[in-house]
Amino acid sequence: MNQLTLQAPFTVSGKGLHSGMEIIARFCPAKENSGYRVKRVDFEGEPEIECVAENVVDTTRGTVLGRNGVRVSTVEHALAALYAAGIDNCLIEVNGPEFPILDGSAVQYVDAIEKTGLKEQNADKDFYIIKEKTRIKDDASGSTITVYPDDGFSVEVMVEYNSPILPNQFAVLDDLAEFKQEVASARTFVFVREIEELSRHGLIKGGDLDNAIVIYDRPVEQDKIDTICDLMNVPHMNLNKLGYINPKPLKWENEPARHKLMDVIGDLALIGRPIKGRVVAIRPGHTINNKFTRIMRKEVRHNEVQSPVYNPNQEPLIDINGIRKLLPHRYPFLLIDKVIELDRKHIVAIKNVTVNEPFFQGHFPQEPVMPGVLQVEAMAQAAGVLVLNFLEEPEKYSTYFLKIDNVKFRQKVVPGATLLLSVGLQTEIRRGCAVVKGYAFVGEKVVCEAEFMAQIIKNK
Repeated sequence: MNQLTLQAPFTVSGKGLHSGMEIIARFCPAKENSGYRVKRVDFEGEPEIECVAENVVDTTRGTVLGRNGVRVSTVEHALAALYAAGIDNCLIEVNGPEFPILDGSAVQYVDAIEKTGLKEQNADKDFYIIKEKTRIKDDASGSTITVYPDDGFSVEVMVEYNSPILPNQFAVLDDLAEFKQEVASARTFVFVREIEELSRHGLIKGGDLDNAIVIYDRPVEQDKIDTICDLMNVPHMNLNKLGYINPKPLKWENEPARHKLMDVIGDLALIGRPIKGRVVAIRPGHTINNKFTRIMRKEVRHNEVQSPVYNPNQEPLIDINGIRKLLPHRYPFLLIDKVIELDRKHIVAIKNVTVNEPFFQGHFPQEPVMPGVLQVEAMAQAAGVLVLNFLEEPEKYSTYFLKIDNVKFRQKVVPGATLLLSVGLQTEIRRGCAVVKGYAFVGEKVVCEAEFMAQIIKNK
């Protein structure tokens, strides 16, 4: 899969939830591998903030990004819409301290993205694959977030409040393709009892009954209700019973839980790479969401290059007999056993290293170690399968090294190891020449990496 950006810019505008200001946000295409970035066009020099977890400076009633004193808040709804659309790179220009709240959901962002369309880029989409369970818990709040290995991306959310109107709710999204229908329209929510305190802290100046679900779950004196109505710029009202006081009904009975699910996705976008895993969040909030994404960011940086997922029970795409039809190599120099992943730009091959390899007789008899040059040769043979597999009559061609660069050997490869050889084209094949980057893994660790150029030549 290739990275995606917007086909063209689009603009949304409206008041900010906390500032009450009229805000214009312009979403623009961005170059490959740039991720999400916010540009404050109302500041001198138009500073940019990278949308990553370590740039979160506040999580009070929303996710606030900041850098060098420049801040922008309420970014989570827009980021959730970008993430759900599969967009990898986007520059967001905003003329104020936050994104517009719109109707309190992400649906207007989703509609604008669909109307604008997406553009496929040349760089590969760089998924971060969850390979083991990771969990974080906040003992004070009882909040937990756990991520499990999975073939795709999904989110489960459970919310729990000490409220007769909103006690426990559950929401799940098994496929991002369902984001618009199942999640995007879910609005943010607030309890009546919270409004006065939030206002006292300078928040929700732009809040009203059109951009948030308002929950009346505890009796409040009429004079306080009148004060709250004034804060929200709505006519005074008499609240005779507990419940939701919005003129528009709930879209779903569990709309608050669905909105929390949207917030989780928006905050997960700050990992900086799309993930493959199943996220289970209990009593989530922006604070624990950010703690979790910071942990994931550390893992991503530590494992900048991930080993391929290898299931030895899975049938190979190309077995040893198919490899022998593509490559001229034979014993003792055929150094790949099977292919488990293959497309036009990338291949993953397997080499099972046994003590019976002939090179172990001399390298070294007392301490057998696979020569590094043969690890590079194994990657080159995988590259040969990659480029020859899509040729007509591949048996009439061979591949030859032209140069090898930036070779690094990180640890020994010994008998019993299973080498996972992940090789990808760096450029299009031109004049029969291919520029390739390869990694060899044992388990999760990189044992060797190299860049090389090979030429495809027709046999005489």
